Amino acid sequence: MFTKTGNSFLAQKQYAVGIAKALHMELGATHQATKTLMRWTNANERTVKNWLAGSSGPRGEHLVALVKHSDLALAAFLGMAERPHALTASELPLLRQKLQSLIEGIDSYLCVGEA
Repeated sequence: MFTKTGNSFLAQKQYAVGIAKALHMELGATHQATKTLMRWTNANERTVKNWLAGSSGPRGEHLVALVKHSDLALAAFLGMAERPHALTASELPLLRQKLQSLIEGIDSYLCVGEA
């Protein structure tokens, strides 16, 4: 059996507030944000409003569905798990593709300037 520690509630509150901040940054605090989160996670309205208020955080399949749709919620979750570089590693292929496109644009500009 696990021993309860005094930090459990604090950790839960920090988690809930961290997710709420990420959701507010991405979606705002409107009724449309609530509807969007309900659609993404299939959670009921009261549950979603609790997430947005920071009074509770998503659990289990709701968290998985949320981070599937929200990059900011994923970043907040990885930050709380002290794994911020995990997100960076997953973004590298897209960053490489964008850089390659920029290089091609520069090269085509330089070729036009030489002509």
